[in-house]
Amino acid sequence: MKLIKTFLLFTFFLPLISTGQTKATVTIQNNSVLERKETLVAVKWQTVLSSYPKIDTSNFIVIDFKTKKQIPFQLEHRGNTAVQNLLIQVDLKAKSSLTLIIQKGKPEIFTSKTYARYVPERKDDFAWENDKIAFRTYGKALEKTEGDAYGYDVWVKRTNKLVVNDRYKRDDYHIDHGDGLDYYHVGFTLGAGNMAPFVKDTIRYSGNYHYWKILDNGPLRSTFQLNYDSWNAGGIKVKNTKIISIDAGSQLNRIENIFTFEDNKPMPVVVGIIKREKAGVIALNEQQGIMAYWEPTFDKDGTTAVGSILTTPVSKMWVDKEQLLSKTSVKNNEPIVYYSGAAWDKAGQITSSKQWQDYLDHFNQELQSPLIISIK
Repeated sequence: MKLIKTFLLFTFFLPLISTGQTKATVTIQNNSVLERKETLVAVKWQTVLSSYPKIDTSNFIVIDFKTKKQIPFQLEHRGNTAVQNLLIQVDLKAKSSLTLIIQKGKPEIFTSKTYARYVPERKDDFAWENDKIAFRTYGKALEKTEGDAYGYDVWVKRTNKLVVNDRYKRDDYHIDHGDGLDYYHVGFTLGAGNMAPFVKDTIRYSGNYHYWKILDNGPLRSTFQLNYDSWNAGGIKVKNTKIISIDAGSQLNRIENIFTFEDNKPMPVVVGIIKREKAGVIALNEQQGIMAYWEPTFDKDGTTAVGSILTTPVSKMWVDKEQLLSKTSVKNNEPIVYYSGAAWDKAGQITSSKQWQDYLDHFNQELQSPLIISIK
């Protein structure tokens, strides 16, 4: 009789044990008054494993609890063999929450929205993009040539499709064939938001990047690392490593710089945006660390907007003959993170300087009010 009772007790608890091993519930809480659109949320993979230890990384889905529809996701590695984060793209209204279920299942095929690659066929370019905008920076093979440039380049687009490969293959990206073009000029400036040492009141430009490494490549976030050879920054020997991420749905890149130099004192650095000869709309907000530029319109090519947001205190913002500049400081071998990017009025989403400033303000407020994630 005792054996039968024990068997019945075991069979009663078996479904509960199985349920705990075959799904996890993620709650995302937005306590702010900001509406979040196309926001990428990072759930630490270890917290997923703690609730769903037997998850199969090749056979699971993320479902909206209310709609029962699948949600796009990505396993983020950040260059490691092991998964670091589960990335999920969500929309979330102000003062609201969203419940997602992670469970066994065959995931739908979601269109990739980000991409990055090394471009050896174009003198060591490195190009990256998402469903909003595209960028590139320059490698060693371009140094000391006629087309050399220091800063970040912008490739405007008016399609949510990925265009980098097609444009390089066509080798005609200075003409708009219906999805955008490259008409941005960088030259010997910081272009669209690069960072460099500012020693003895002078920008100390590095050479072009020498080594690259892709850490993740879509479908929702692409992250890569660029390494620069050491250079003389006004008497200070400096090396630099950049880790750049672009998220689906965002106009801005997350840029992490690590400067290595032999000095216990902080080193001044600047983020810069090239200024055009004709008048545009400039907005400098030292207190919030936001620098916004609505460029003058270029005939049929439209208007490019460029902006940056610093997460460290800004000691000074100003405009010189060539650039908009934001000054802050870095410590030896300590990461400094900021955001920089662009938009194009012909994409039809940001069509005025006010909308661009509002976008940057909203982005900055989101940084100050992170979403709260819990999992069980």
